[in-house]
Amino acid sequence: MKTFKKPPPEELRRRLSERQFKVTQQEGTEPPFDNEFWNEKRHGIYVDVVSGEPLFSSLDKFDSGTGWPSFTKPLEPDNVTT
Repeated sequence: MKTFKKPPPEELRRRLSERQFKVTQQEGTEPPFDNEFWNEKRHGIYVDVVSGEPLFSSLDKFDSGTGWPSFTKPLEPDNVTT
C-alpha cells in the first residue's frame, strides 16, 4: 500500500480553489445548500480533492436534509477519518 504524502501548503494553494483550501486545510465548512456536490445526481465516485483517494459511491448517497452530501458508508473505511 502506497503511503500518501500531503503536498506543501504552497502547492495546495495553487492546485485547489480558495474554498477547497479553506475546507481541507483550515477546518472551514462549506455553506449548506451552496456547495459543489449537495445536489449532485450523477452516478460515480467521490474522490478526495487533496489525496485522490476514493471516498464514497453515489450509490451510498442519501438526502439528509442538511444541505451537504451524506453517505451511508465509505468505499474504503481506512480512507475516511473523523
